[in-house]
Amino acid sequence: MRLISYRRAGGPDVLELLDVPVPDPGPGEVRVRVAYSGVNPTDWKSRNAAQPGADGQVPNQDGSGTVEAVGRGVDPVLIGERVWIWEAAWQRRWGTAAEDTVVPARHVVLLGAEPSFELGAALGIPFLTAHRCLTVAESLPDRLVAGALTGHTVLVQGGAGAVGNAAIQLARWADATVIATVSSPRKAQLAAAAGADHVVDYREQDVVAEVRKVAPKGVDAVVEVSAATNAAVDAQVIGMHGAVAMYADDGGAEVTVPVRAQMGPNARWQFVLVYTEPERAKVLGIEDVATAVADGAIRVGEEAGLPLHVFRLAETAAAHQAVQDGAVGKVLIDVTG
Repeated sequence: MRLISYRRAGGPDVLELLDVPVPDPGPGEVRVRVAYSGVNPTDWKSRNAAQPGADGQVPNQDGSGTVEAVGRGVDPVLIGERVWIWEAAWQRRWGTAAEDTVVPARHVVLLGAEPSFELGAALGIPFLTAHRCLTVAESLPDRLVAGALTGHTVLVQGGAGAVGNAAIQLARWADATVIATVSSPRKAQLAAAAGADHVVDYREQDVVAEVRKVAPKGVDAVVEVSAATNAAVDAQVIGMHGAVAMYADDGGAEVTVPVRAQMGPNARWQFVLVYTEPERAKVLGIEDVATAVADGAIRVGEEAGLPLHVFRLAETAAAHQAVQDGAVGKVLIDVTG
C-alpha cells in the first residue's frame, strides 16, 4: 500500500510517498481503507514542529473510508461499514494520508450509506471544534440537537473558514440565529450559503453596531478565530452568561480583555483545543455531529459555503501548502487517486 510519511520536522518537502506492507490492526483497533484524508492547520503545524518517531509519522487527523479488518476485542460487525475518522494521528504514528490506516475503534464513527466520503473527511477537527465552541457558555446547553439553540444568538468571527463554516451549520441545525463576520463579498457569499442569517463585512461595516441591531442584549456565544484582533469587539457584544470561545490565534498570540466590562455579564473567555478538551465534551461532540450528519444537516461543497480543494495522495505536500497558505474552503486528499 502507499502512504505519506515524514521522518523529520520541516516544511512540505519532508513528506515522502512510500510503499509499505498493509498494517494489521492491534487489540482494540480497526483497519480502514481510506477514501479521503482531510487536511487541517494542525496537520502542517505538527509536521513543521514535532519530531516523529523512528518509524516516521503518517500525517493528517481526519478521514473517511471503509473498515476492512478489526483487531482482538472489536466486534467484526464493523467490517464493511463506511466511517469517518477523528484524531487518527494524535500521539500515534498512523494518520489518514495512507491507503490503509489503523486507529482505535472508538476513533471511527458510522457515516451511513448516504453521506459522501468527502463529507466524512471534512468532519473531525472543524466540526468537533465548532461543537465545543457552541456549548461552553453557561447560557447554552452542553449538547446540540435540532432546536437546542432556539432563541439564542451566535456570532461566528470568520464565517468562511472551515471551523466557521462548521459552527454556522451546527448552530443553524440547532435553530440559533447566526451572525457571521467576513472580510470580502466572496466570503460573504460562502457564509450565507452555509446558513448564516446575517453576514457582516468587518472591513466595510461596524461589527458592534450590526451585531447589536440583531441582538440588542448581546450574543450567547462568539466562535473566535482571532481573539487578539477581535477582543474589543467581542467584549462589547457578549451577552449575559455568554462565552467567547477562542480556537485559534490568527492575528496575534496574545489577547487583552477589559476585565470590568466582562464582570457584569459574567462572561466566559474560553480557550478551545479539541485534542485536550474534557472527555465528556469530546464524547458529546462526536455523538452530536454524527446525529447532525444523520439528519442531513451537514453539507460540503460550494453550495454549502465550503469549497472543496482535492489533491491526489502523491500531492500531499501541495495539499499541506494550500492549507498553510490559507485556502478558503476544505482541502482533501483523494487517497484512491
